[in-house]
Amino acid sequence: MEAELPSIRPSSRPFVLGRCALSPALVEQCFADDTVHALARNPHTPADAVARLARHSEAKVRAMVAARPDLGPDLVADLREDPDEDVRMRARLHPFSRTWIEYDVIDRVIGHGPECVCPITEPDPDPATLPSPGWFAACAVSGEPVLRRVAASWSGLPAELVGTLAQDDDEEVRIRLACNHPCAPSHLLLSVFVTHPDHRSDLLRLPGFPRTGLTHLIGHPDPEVRALAAADPTLPRPPVDDPDEAVRRAAAANPSLTPEALETLLTAPRTAEGAAANPSLPVPRMHALLDRCLNGAATPPTAAGRREATPA
Repeated sequence: MEAELPSIRPSSRPFVLGRCALSPALVEQCFADDTVHALARNPHTPADAVARLARHSEAKVRAMVAARPDLGPDLVADLREDPDEDVRMRARLHPFSRTWIEYDVIDRVIGHGPECVCPITEPDPDPATLPSPGWFAACAVSGEPVLRRVAASWSGLPAELVGTLAQDDDEEVRIRLACNHPCAPSHLLLSVFVTHPDHRSDLLRLPGFPRTGLTHLIGHPDPEVRALAAADPTLPRPPVDDPDEAVRRAAAANPSLTPEALETLLTAPRTAEGAAANPSLPVPRMHALLDRCLNGAATPPTAAGRREATPA
């Protein structure tokens, strides 16, 4: 690698330095150039270099070292007393970071924040690239919020642990559970939808996402939340007069509306689009609307004509 590195394009060098076996001379060159961030997470970094990195002046470097599974007990003890909180936190995770696979899974969660939508595993992953189910279960009952976030991000977590994490005191645990686990309770999905807009498009695709019982959100200040509530088919009166266009469209498309109410909405430019998409619109009326659009007819069919029309 020492010989090949000059020919590798600069954008790929951090990956090479972070994954490949490196010669002692190349390790020393990284220290001389102060380009040691990749070394801090490289499984092949020699033990003496790891010890030097654990005492690096930059807290970010020490933090990347702190959760390495190859640290000796003396280094772990030192890093647990580090002046930087992030370094101390990562050092506390050390009993759960026994392998490089576990280290990588933890590293994908740490520092990403509650708005992160990155999965920690790929769909249908190779089992050899994931920690064991028992490891994830142990993370779920850990006193460290970061480890509970890791567990909440795994879609294979058992249902009883899902129920526990759905009530976790740590908000990010609850968010990760809602976005990653198929058994996350519907009330949690709705709560995350309301409070975290970055996750809305993903949450709406989940089969467990609630579509009814949303009346209490009709007056919400966020129009995207009101639009969700306006589509609730159990609403007694969909808010077709809402000042926001998306809310009016969702309300006009609400299947609880009667054909008579839809006729009125179809004649109003502010609600016509939603009403035309309403699944309760009678099939003959749909055909009449399509004919009118395709043929440019200026006059809608009569009531008698609508009764005589048949579905295609």
